[in-house]
Amino acid sequence: MVIGIVSVGSPGVDREDAVEARPPGGVDHADPDTAVPTGPPRPGLLQLLMAFGMVCSVAALFIGVFAFSLSGFQEQRSQHLLYADFRGLLDSRNPVAPSIGGVIHPGTPIAMLSAPVAGLDRVIVVEGSTSGDVLSGPGHRPNTPLPGQPGASIIVGRSVTSGAPFAGIALLRRGSVIHVRTGQGPFRYTVVGRVPDGQPLPTVRSDSGLLILVTSTGSGWAGKLTSSHLLYVVARLDGTAVPAPHGRPNSVPVAAVQGHNDPAGWLLLVGLMAVLIGVSALVWRAWYRWGLLRTWLVGAPVLLAILWSLGNAAMRLVPNVY
Repeated sequence: MVIGIVSVGSPGVDREDAVEARPPGGVDHADPDTAVPTGPPRPGLLQLLMAFGMVCSVAALFIGVFAFSLSGFQEQRSQHLLYADFRGLLDSRNPVAPSIGGVIHPGTPIAMLSAPVAGLDRVIVVEGSTSGDVLSGPGHRPNTPLPGQPGASIIVGRSVTSGAPFAGIALLRRGSVIHVRTGQGPFRYTVVGRVPDGQPLPTVRSDSGLLILVTSTGSGWAGKLTSSHLLYVVARLDGTAVPAPHGRPNSVPVAAVQGHNDPAGWLLLVGLMAVLIGVSALVWRAWYRWGLLRTWLVGAPVLLAILWSLGNAAMRLVPNVY
C-alpha cells in the first residue's frame, strides 16, 4: 500500500510564499530605529557626581601644569611679540612713538631690560604690575616714573611661574650693571645693593633716578613660593635723568602692589569652571549621539581652550612676584 505525502499549505498558495524570508546566514538585521547606542551609558546621580569630581580634578591638574610649565611657553611667545612691537616703535620711521608718560594702557611695552649676570637678555617690560599684567613679562608699576626719568622706577617680575624672568636677579651684586632702553633712549644703571622688605628705599636726587627690581626670595622654587619675603634690588642711574612727561597716575590698586594678587581672578575662575562643566556635559551628550571620534575632533580643541583660559585666570590669584 502506498501512502502519498500531502502538502499542508492552503490551496492555491505557493509553498515558497509561505516560507518567511530570511537574510543569508539566517541572521535578522536589527531595525535602525531600535539600534543600541554605542556611546557611554546615560549617567545616573552617582555617575554625575563622579564626573563632576573628575572634571574638577582635571582642571586642578591642568592649572598646576600650566603654572609651572605651559605659562612659561606662553610668556616666551608674548615676549617675542612684544619685542617685535617695541623694536618697531623705536624705529624713527614709525609714526607711532613709544609710550614715555601720561596714562599708559596696561600691557604696553615700555622698556627693554638687559642684565647678563641675572640672565636678563633684552627682556621687554610692560606697563602694569598686577598678577595678570606680569603673565607676559616683568611689569612696571604705573605710579612710578619710567626708567631713565627722575625718581624710583619699580619693576615687578615673577621668580617661579610664567617663565620666571626674575629668578636670577638675586645674583646681582653691588657694581653689577643693568642696561635699559626706553622711548627716551638707552640708560645704564649700577646696582648699589638690596633693601630688606619693609624698609624705606634710598633717597634719590631730583636729577637722578633709581631702578628697583622686585620679586620673591627663597631657596629654590619651593622656598620662593612658601616665603613671604620680597627681594628688592636697587640700582642707581649713571648720568642725568631725562624729563618725565606729566599725567602719570598718583596711586594704584592694591593688586598692582608687589607681593599681591588680583582678587578679581576669583570671579573669572568660577565663571570659567561653570563653562567647563557645561561644555563637558555637552561633549558627553555628543559622544552618546556621534561616537567617540567625531566628538573628540570637535570637543577637544574647545575643552583645551577653556582649560587654557582657566589656567590664566588661576594665575591672577598667584601673587605677582611668584
